Amino acid sequence: MEETRTAQQLVEAHADAILRLSYSYLKNTQDAQDICQTVLVRLLTQAPRFASPAHERAWVLRVTANACKDLLKSPWRTRTCTLDHCAQMSAPPPPDSDVVRAVNGLPAKYRVVIHLHYYEGYSTQEIGQILGLSTGAVCTRLSRARQQLKWELEEHEHETI
Repeated sequence: MEETRTAQQLVEAHADAILRLSYSYLKNTQDAQDICQTVLVRLLTQAPRFASPAHERAWVLRVTANACKDLLKSPWRTRTCTLDHCAQMSAPPPPDSDVVRAVNGLPAKYRVVIHLHYYEGYSTQEIGQILGLSTGAVCTRLSRARQQLKWELEEHEHETI
């Protein structure tokens, strides 16, 4: 019961300031709410003892600013878009190229690494983390996929001549 009362007091004392500061950084209500929740949980679980309420408020605002900066520079944020933005975009027409057909004809383990590397722009190390593979395994799959693509495209080129 005491924990609930303490949490309620912290929310009443700091939530508005955290939300305002977060929104000024992020320009997104949902992200600001996420930061607010993160900061309040951190305040409940990891906050040091404060000499005064002014020190507590300064700590909360510093933690909020740092959390916002971390979110803004996260790689996930640079590679994603909001659903509102995506809803306005139409689906691309199905590609009509020999390269795309050849990539789609690859076995799944090669097709995935090709897609992540060339279409999504991930490094081999990042692909390894995503797929749970070593960087060497990713490099091997990329190399084998390229060899198969080269063979397929050269074969297709000779058929059309």
